Amino acid sequence: MPDSTAAPRLETRARRRRIIVCSIVGVIVLLIACAVWVAVRALNAKNELEAALPLVDTVQTQITSGDSKAAAATTRSLADHLHAARDDTSDPIWRAAEVVPGIGPNLSAVRTLAAAASDVTDKSIVPLAQVAGTINVDSFKPVNGAVPLQPLVQVAPTVTKANSALQTDLEMVRGIDASATIGPVRDAVEKLTAALQKAGAVTDAVSRAARLLPPMLGADGPRDYVLVIQNNAEARATGGIVGALALLHTENGRISLVSQASAPDFPQLDKPVIRLPAQTEKLYGPITGEFIQDVTLTPDFATSGRLVQAMWQQRFGTKVDGVLSMDPVALSYLLKATGPVDLGGGVQLTSDNAVQVLLSASYARFSDPLEQNAFFASAAASVFNRVASGQFDTTAMLSALTQASNERRVLVWSGDAHEQSNLAGTSLAGGLPASSASVPASSASGQPFGVYLNDATGAKMDYYLHTAIGLGQASCRQDGRPNYLVQVKLSSDAPVDAAQSLPGYVTGAGLSGVPAGDTYTTVAVYAPPGSVIIGASTGGKDVAIQRATDQGHAVAHVLVKLHPGQSAVYDFQVVGAAAEGTSADAGGPQVQATPGVWPTEVGRVPFSCADVLR
Repeated sequence: MPDSTAAPRLETRARRRRIIVCSIVGVIVLLIACAVWVAVRALNAKNELEAALPLVDTVQTQITSGDSKAAAATTRSLADHLHAARDDTSDPIWRAAEVVPGIGPNLSAVRTLAAAASDVTDKSIVPLAQVAGTINVDSFKPVNGAVPLQPLVQVAPTVTKANSALQTDLEMVRGIDASATIGPVRDAVEKLTAALQKAGAVTDAVSRAARLLPPMLGADGPRDYVLVIQNNAEARATGGIVGALALLHTENGRISLVSQASAPDFPQLDKPVIRLPAQTEKLYGPITGEFIQDVTLTPDFATSGRLVQAMWQQRFGTKVDGVLSMDPVALSYLLKATGPVDLGGGVQLTSDNAVQVLLSASYARFSDPLEQNAFFASAAASVFNRVASGQFDTTAMLSALTQASNERRVLVWSGDAHEQSNLAGTSLAGGLPASSASVPASSASGQPFGVYLNDATGAKMDYYLHTAIGLGQASCRQDGRPNYLVQVKLSSDAPVDAAQSLPGYVTGAGLSGVPAGDTYTTVAVYAPPGSVIIGASTGGKDVAIQRATDQGHAVAHVLVKLHPGQSAVYDFQVVGAAAEGTSADAGGPQVQATPGVWPTEVGRVPFSCADVLR
């Protein structure tokens, strides 16, 4: 007999199949719809981010120039684009798609980028644009000899908060793991990281200045500082020997030049004026703390500052609140803002001739060191009077100070621990290269080395010294530690007949055991903490190095001897510390060098595993 239940069962099974098929089709359609949704949103976000990118530089330029109306309009447009990009990449469908293998890391990275960029706009760019509407660079120009401090005091909280927000977003972007993303996303991560680093350096500097300048300029009570002029013609690690000095007094924004002194006013002491760090004394000798001209043998300006403070107090009885330093090259930058100054005797100091006049011509003109020091003091005082009286172009002055600071030609040490902590880590502090711990593996910056020069001629031959530094990196070790090459080239362009044609005060006249016209220089290479210096060579031959450590840095010392017109190249090889989360330093090595009379050339040099010392 036919089964009466067969037909209903078949119908039931067919219904179930239709339901399953429909469900599968529905899920597929939903996934396709979600994929299309995400794709459309991604395209929209991409367009918004690309439209926003050029506006960042535009608004920064407008804020710097004080064009508040234009900055406000650009900021509104920037915010609209970035808010749209943030909204396009933060809905539940987008977040759910982030778990999908392959595309998930890309979506997560784009969402973080959009959120960070939007946050920077709201919490940093908008407040800073508003501040730009109330003050500009001319607000800080001295009036009747005093710098107006109230504008700085008023903007300090806003600037500090804006900088804090930007630094937080920078760390967020640095934390993106872009290793599993596609090329365009990786490029976007790198571009935003670089942009935030650039902007962060500016906001950090402005934030510190807003906090530091009022108290240092006497807003909370009078201050005294010693200004030292480092003479690059006789190299020392942070620039040159200390030749001219001046006592500055600040009170309620007014800066006064109280008195001037020179190196001969400070007889050499029998022992260091204060206890030197053991590593400093081992590397540079007790003379670092005994003779005012040698306090800058160490590349750590905080140590130099403490020594100058103690020597000034011992000699003149005044305990100063801090020490400032600059060199004649920085002075030439300031002259771009002040214009030429007359020094008497028909001598006019300009931005173009200042270095040549102060570091070369003066030695031919004055045979007496006391007359040379007086000439230096006159030049420094003339420029100071122009600045203190407000006779300068503020935009040009800001540019000059920025350039001098970036080149480590202007240094500051404060005897106030809190102020010194605010200076720490900036180029103004003149510290050793930043430790590896402060350079995240994900950052675009590489591990920093130091290359510092100290004259061993005992004369002024470094006016003719030129420095070039080449940096190389290779990945050759199974443990992932990188190999580095630091190549130092020193060249003398002194005239061949220097022994006869140059003054004895410049050549040293052979009195220190160095043949007249030759240039002797000690080179100290500082490796990042955790690194090991393998050795050094020149001309393919190994050379003996003096090994030491300084504040956790491995140090290699060599003495380089040059005849007039001669060059020498020394290669230092280093095994770097293991970098957390990466097998090599992706950003490449960086270097911090002694600022000389002439710019130091820095570049990359070829370096492979075949070149590594074994």
